[in-house]
Amino acid sequence: MTATMRELLALHREAVATTDDPAERLRRATEAHVRYHAGHRLEAFVGNREIRSLVPSNRRRVLSLRAEYEKCFRDLVHAGITAGRFHVMSARLASYAILDLGMGVAVWFRADGELTEDIVTWQYGEMALRIVGAT
Repeated sequence: MTATMRELLALHREAVATTDDPAERLRRATEAHVRYHAGHRLEAFVGNREIRSLVPSNRRRVLSLRAEYEKCFRDLVHAGITAGRFHVMSARLASYAILDLGMGVAVWFRADGELTEDIVTWQYGEMALRIVGAT
């Protein structure tokens, strides 16, 4: 679980590193989040469902990494609000909604399904921008 969270944090940082545009940063972060969950379904399932099974010290470590990851998304939303590009009442609620979208992909996505990973990833990026009321 720790390795999964560290990988998600690294992918997030890489996704947003090359642009300052708030909408593009949120899109890229969301796409990295979705793509990870589409390609690592087992890790996502274990990370989301079995955290209660960890010993307290490991649970605290994983929860701390999860909080850091959520804060990365919340900071992106705050930056968009500050720039006048996003129109949402709660950056925290928006970040939770976007994260939940991506985590849900791990439940239903299949590589041999109706939609390709690229289509799902792009569509979820669009949904994230709608969640924050991007202009």
